[in-house]
Amino acid sequence: MPEPLIDIRDVTKEYDEGAAVLKGLTLQVRAGEALAVLGASGSGKSTLLNLIAGLDRPSRGSVTVDGLRVDGLSESASAKYRRSRIGMVFQFFNLLDDLTVTDNVLLPAQLSGMPRAQAAARAAELLAYLGIDRHSRAYPGRLSGGERQRVAIARALMNRPPLLLADEPTGALDTVSGADVRDLLRELNSDGQTIVLVTHDLALAESCATRTIEVVDGRIARDVPAVTR
Repeated sequence: MPEPLIDIRDVTKEYDEGAAVLKGLTLQVRAGEALAVLGASGSGKSTLLNLIAGLDRPSRGSVTVDGLRVDGLSESASAKYRRSRIGMVFQFFNLLDDLTVTDNVLLPAQLSGMPRAQAAARAAELLAYLGIDRHSRAYPGRLSGGERQRVAIARALMNRPPLLLADEPTGALDTVSGADVRDLLRELNSDGQTIVLVTHDLALAESCATRTIEVVDGRIARDVPAVTR
């Protein structure tokens, strides 16, 4: 059996006041899975996502992603890791309003040094795949919430990362736009994209996750595969 894409071993995360947010958590995620992480506010689910992204470090334990020990990286190596191996989607899109849709999508390629012609072709491919190519020259402020989230997903996929992380990707969307993004994430996973998403949206977890875990007080209280999707 191949090694897991994400391998978290006995991770504890404590902050200065001494309270442990994660408590000896162990988790493996295989390539091609779509994992939904559920839990109440303060349960540790966002901390878990930050550890996988290399935005935070565990107090104890190890975090390995795509064969790389993330918890031991320097700040510059961690930034390079995120550019090359991680795509991130946020609740409030984090798009730059003074850049066009295409220019927002191109940002990761520019940071990673991708040749301009190759980057332009990749951006056009993604915008067409995600159904927003007609907005390529528009500015984010002129788009709906669902369209802006599609732009954010295109940006996250620009460098072909093996792992897509999504933090409450439907949290700022209306019901129709949220359903649209759920369908998109399910389609991406069906095409082979590994996804880890943190959400309070049970409909999102049920519709697009192949597996769901629930984090309670820093530990995995439930870990179940999807029966149907």
